[in-house]
Amino acid sequence: MSIPLALSAQTTSPGADTDWRSANNAVGLLKRGHADVLKWEQANASSSTMQVPVADGLKLLTIEDVTRQAWRNHRDLAQPLARLGAANVALIAEGRWTEVDPGLWRKVDDMDEVLHVAVKARKAWLQALATRQTLAHYQAILDATDAASELGQRMVNVGNWSALQHARVQGLQSSAQMNLARAQYAATQSQTSLINTLGLTGKVASVTLPESLPELPPQLMPMDAWQQKALAIRAQLPEAESLRSQAHSNMALAAYQASHALVKGSRDALKTQAFINEETLLHYNGMLSSVWDVLDASRNQSQAAIDAIGAQRDFWIAEVDLQWVLQGGEPESFVSLGGGGDTAAPAAH
Repeated sequence: MSIPLALSAQTTSPGADTDWRSANNAVGLLKRGHADVLKWEQANASSSTMQVPVADGLKLLTIEDVTRQAWRNHRDLAQPLARLGAANVALIAEGRWTEVDPGLWRKVDDMDEVLHVAVKARKAWLQALATRQTLAHYQAILDATDAASELGQRMVNVGNWSALQHARVQGLQSSAQMNLARAQYAATQSQTSLINTLGLTGKVASVTLPESLPELPPQLMPMDAWQQKALAIRAQLPEAESLRSQAHSNMALAAYQASHALVKGSRDALKTQAFINEETLLHYNGMLSSVWDVLDASRNQSQAAIDAIGAQRDFWIAEVDLQWVLQGGEPESFVSLGGGGDTAAPAAH
């Protein structure tokens, strides 16, 4: 997704008539001509394809890993886990809560705490994973603006760009630098929060996470099946609790539906931006598009990837809330879609 450093062929502002051959000739006036540009490209190419290193330390590669690790820190949960039995414990650890008999909620003391600990750990894991996954895309946006700024400066030096044109690129470059710094801090903050949630502060400095968020299940449970499960849990509750559970179920189902729709929409948007980027590069190579077109297309594709990661994270957070509600849980709030993974919509009381 990085911008090719043949961008130096562009020397005029957007919308102006462009003498493409003269622009390329201007690059040739550099000390080593086009070879100078190519050498700079080779020296900087690795940054645009940089893979964010995975931290050494405790390996938490699956939802089961993080759930079982969270339980280990709560020794008081040993008894309810034993009463649940290995089969039910495995279902909960793997995130298959709908296969657990909701009647166990009232039969096993502290089962609510077993699930609550699992919920907190899973959400912290999803957030840490999502923030780390976005780093490469924020870096790609910065690489694009760095390339444009470097080559824009070259054009200023040979008199084919104005200082105003270069200042516009520098503004984009500064914005990209700040966004990457924010993303890096968010990744550090979310990993620290995960370690703290697992009760490992002072014991583990970092955790190893998978490369990407889990893929969506190939088939989603139909909404009527979710609703039937919600009715089953409410049937076991006193009237007041049943009404509160119904409100929670309605909100959880709404978040689940909306988050899934946003995943589909964000993936469609990403495919569209990838197509636009490819076509823009082809037009650029044919001297039919400007440097600004290429810059915008590259930046928009990276931003679409960031949005898609956020939507995927929100879906999994909404899914764990829904499963928790169907086991009798009472979230304090629900996911704020597109809100960085934070929960904002208040639950009913």
